[in-house]
Amino acid sequence: MKFLMKWHVHQDKRHDVAKVFSQMTGDDDQKDMGDKIKIIGRYHDLAKFEGVVIFESDDAQAMASWALNWNNVVDFEVSPVLDDDEVREIGKKKFG
Repeated sequence: MKFLMKWHVHQDKRHDVAKVFSQMTGDDDQKDMGDKIKIIGRYHDLAKFEGVVIFESDDAQAMASWALNWNNVVDFEVSPVLDDDEVREIGKKKFG
């Protein structure tokens, strides 16, 4: 399944988070997420210290564990999302 995660860094933790994240390698990032999450794309708004990530996972515990790594400094909202083809398939089944 694909998910949209919106994130917002706590105002008093912005520089702390930027320092930690900027020092992470791709391997560090993968270790932080675990092997049951695959990032499709992640985008940052540094002016507001918020952003979005689209990722795939079929493991709710993996998603919760990843968020728990950061939830003392970041607020998250997670929603399941579908791509164009998936929406069209549902529409065709639903509406003929």
